[in-house]
Amino acid sequence: RSLPLSNRESCTSKFNLQTSAYRGKKALYLVIFCLFLLAICQILHCSAKRLQHQGFQTIIRAFSALDEHTIMTDHMAMPDVQGSPDSRRIDITRVGVRDIRVPLAVRTGNGQQHTVATAEMTVALPHHQKGTHMSRFIHLLNETKIYELGSMAALHREMLDRLKAEAGTIRLEFPIFVSKMAPVSKTESLLDYAVTWTVDGTRDNAQVWAQVVVPVTSLCPCSKEISKYGAHNQRSHVIISARFDAERPFAMEELITVGEEGGSCPIWATLKRPDEKYITEKAYENPKFVEDIVRDVAAALNRDSRIDAYRVSSENFESIHNHSAYAVIEHDKRA
Repeated sequence: RSLPLSNRESCTSKFNLQTSAYRGKKALYLVIFCLFLLAICQILHCSAKRLQHQGFQTIIRAFSALDEHTIMTDHMAMPDVQGSPDSRRIDITRVGVRDIRVPLAVRTGNGQQHTVATAEMTVALPHHQKGTHMSRFIHLLNETKIYELGSMAALHREMLDRLKAEAGTIRLEFPIFVSKMAPVSKTESLLDYAVTWTVDGTRDNAQVWAQVVVPVTSLCPCSKEISKYGAHNQRSHVIISARFDAERPFAMEELITVGEEGGSCPIWATLKRPDEKYITEKAYENPKFVEDIVRDVAAALNRDSRIDAYRVSSENFESIHNHSAYAVIEHDKRA
């Protein structure tokens, strides 16, 4: 109070400056402290998430291990009814699964193509065993990626090993598609052929057979001979089954060619008018009974040294009757 007015104003000004500086430092320290706390919180949050993730993973692994242990324990505890003994002392010739539809890739003479097969897999069952293990057939089918005639014997041996059987049969039925050009217009289209591959026998003595159904046109020689014009003709199926030897292989397309040459004329999926004229006239100039067809096909197979056993049949779906004409030839060159 005793200070002059100018001195009092000077002191007040200094006090205010000091107060402002203090408040500024305090605010700065507060900001720095808040940033520090924020950084600590972020670090703790990330660590917590990492620990939480690791914890969950540990828990999941623990439950998975427990589940696997439980499954294995339950599996070991379950009785194997199929493997139990049977007291009736009666062997079963074949037992297994059939009529299974499975998509697969097949490799033939024209390369690889995808198709859908109907499979049958069976094994011999000894008298002392109650049943076979059906699921093992399905596993083997699903594991095989590409099928070809040359590997069918190995597939058969694998089936016998898995089923612990002495003999068995594998049969695959599926369509293959062959690209054909019409005889005159050269129009290209696909024609399907029904194929069957069969392996039957024991581990050391199994035979592989390949079968194909070849549709052709047949024209009746008698009808041509007795008619003033025209002759009845029909679609026919030439069925060729040949034993396959991996050391002297043949392709399914080769059997198809033999079958088509045995009929009065081949058939095509797509034809133009000039093609229809060609087929009609070619069949008329090449009439064949069902007996002629099987004999011509058999003669061609006899000339092929790669084929040592075969069965060829022909069925003519008669256009003037409500029944079919049929003939078959079986021949084993080894005999």
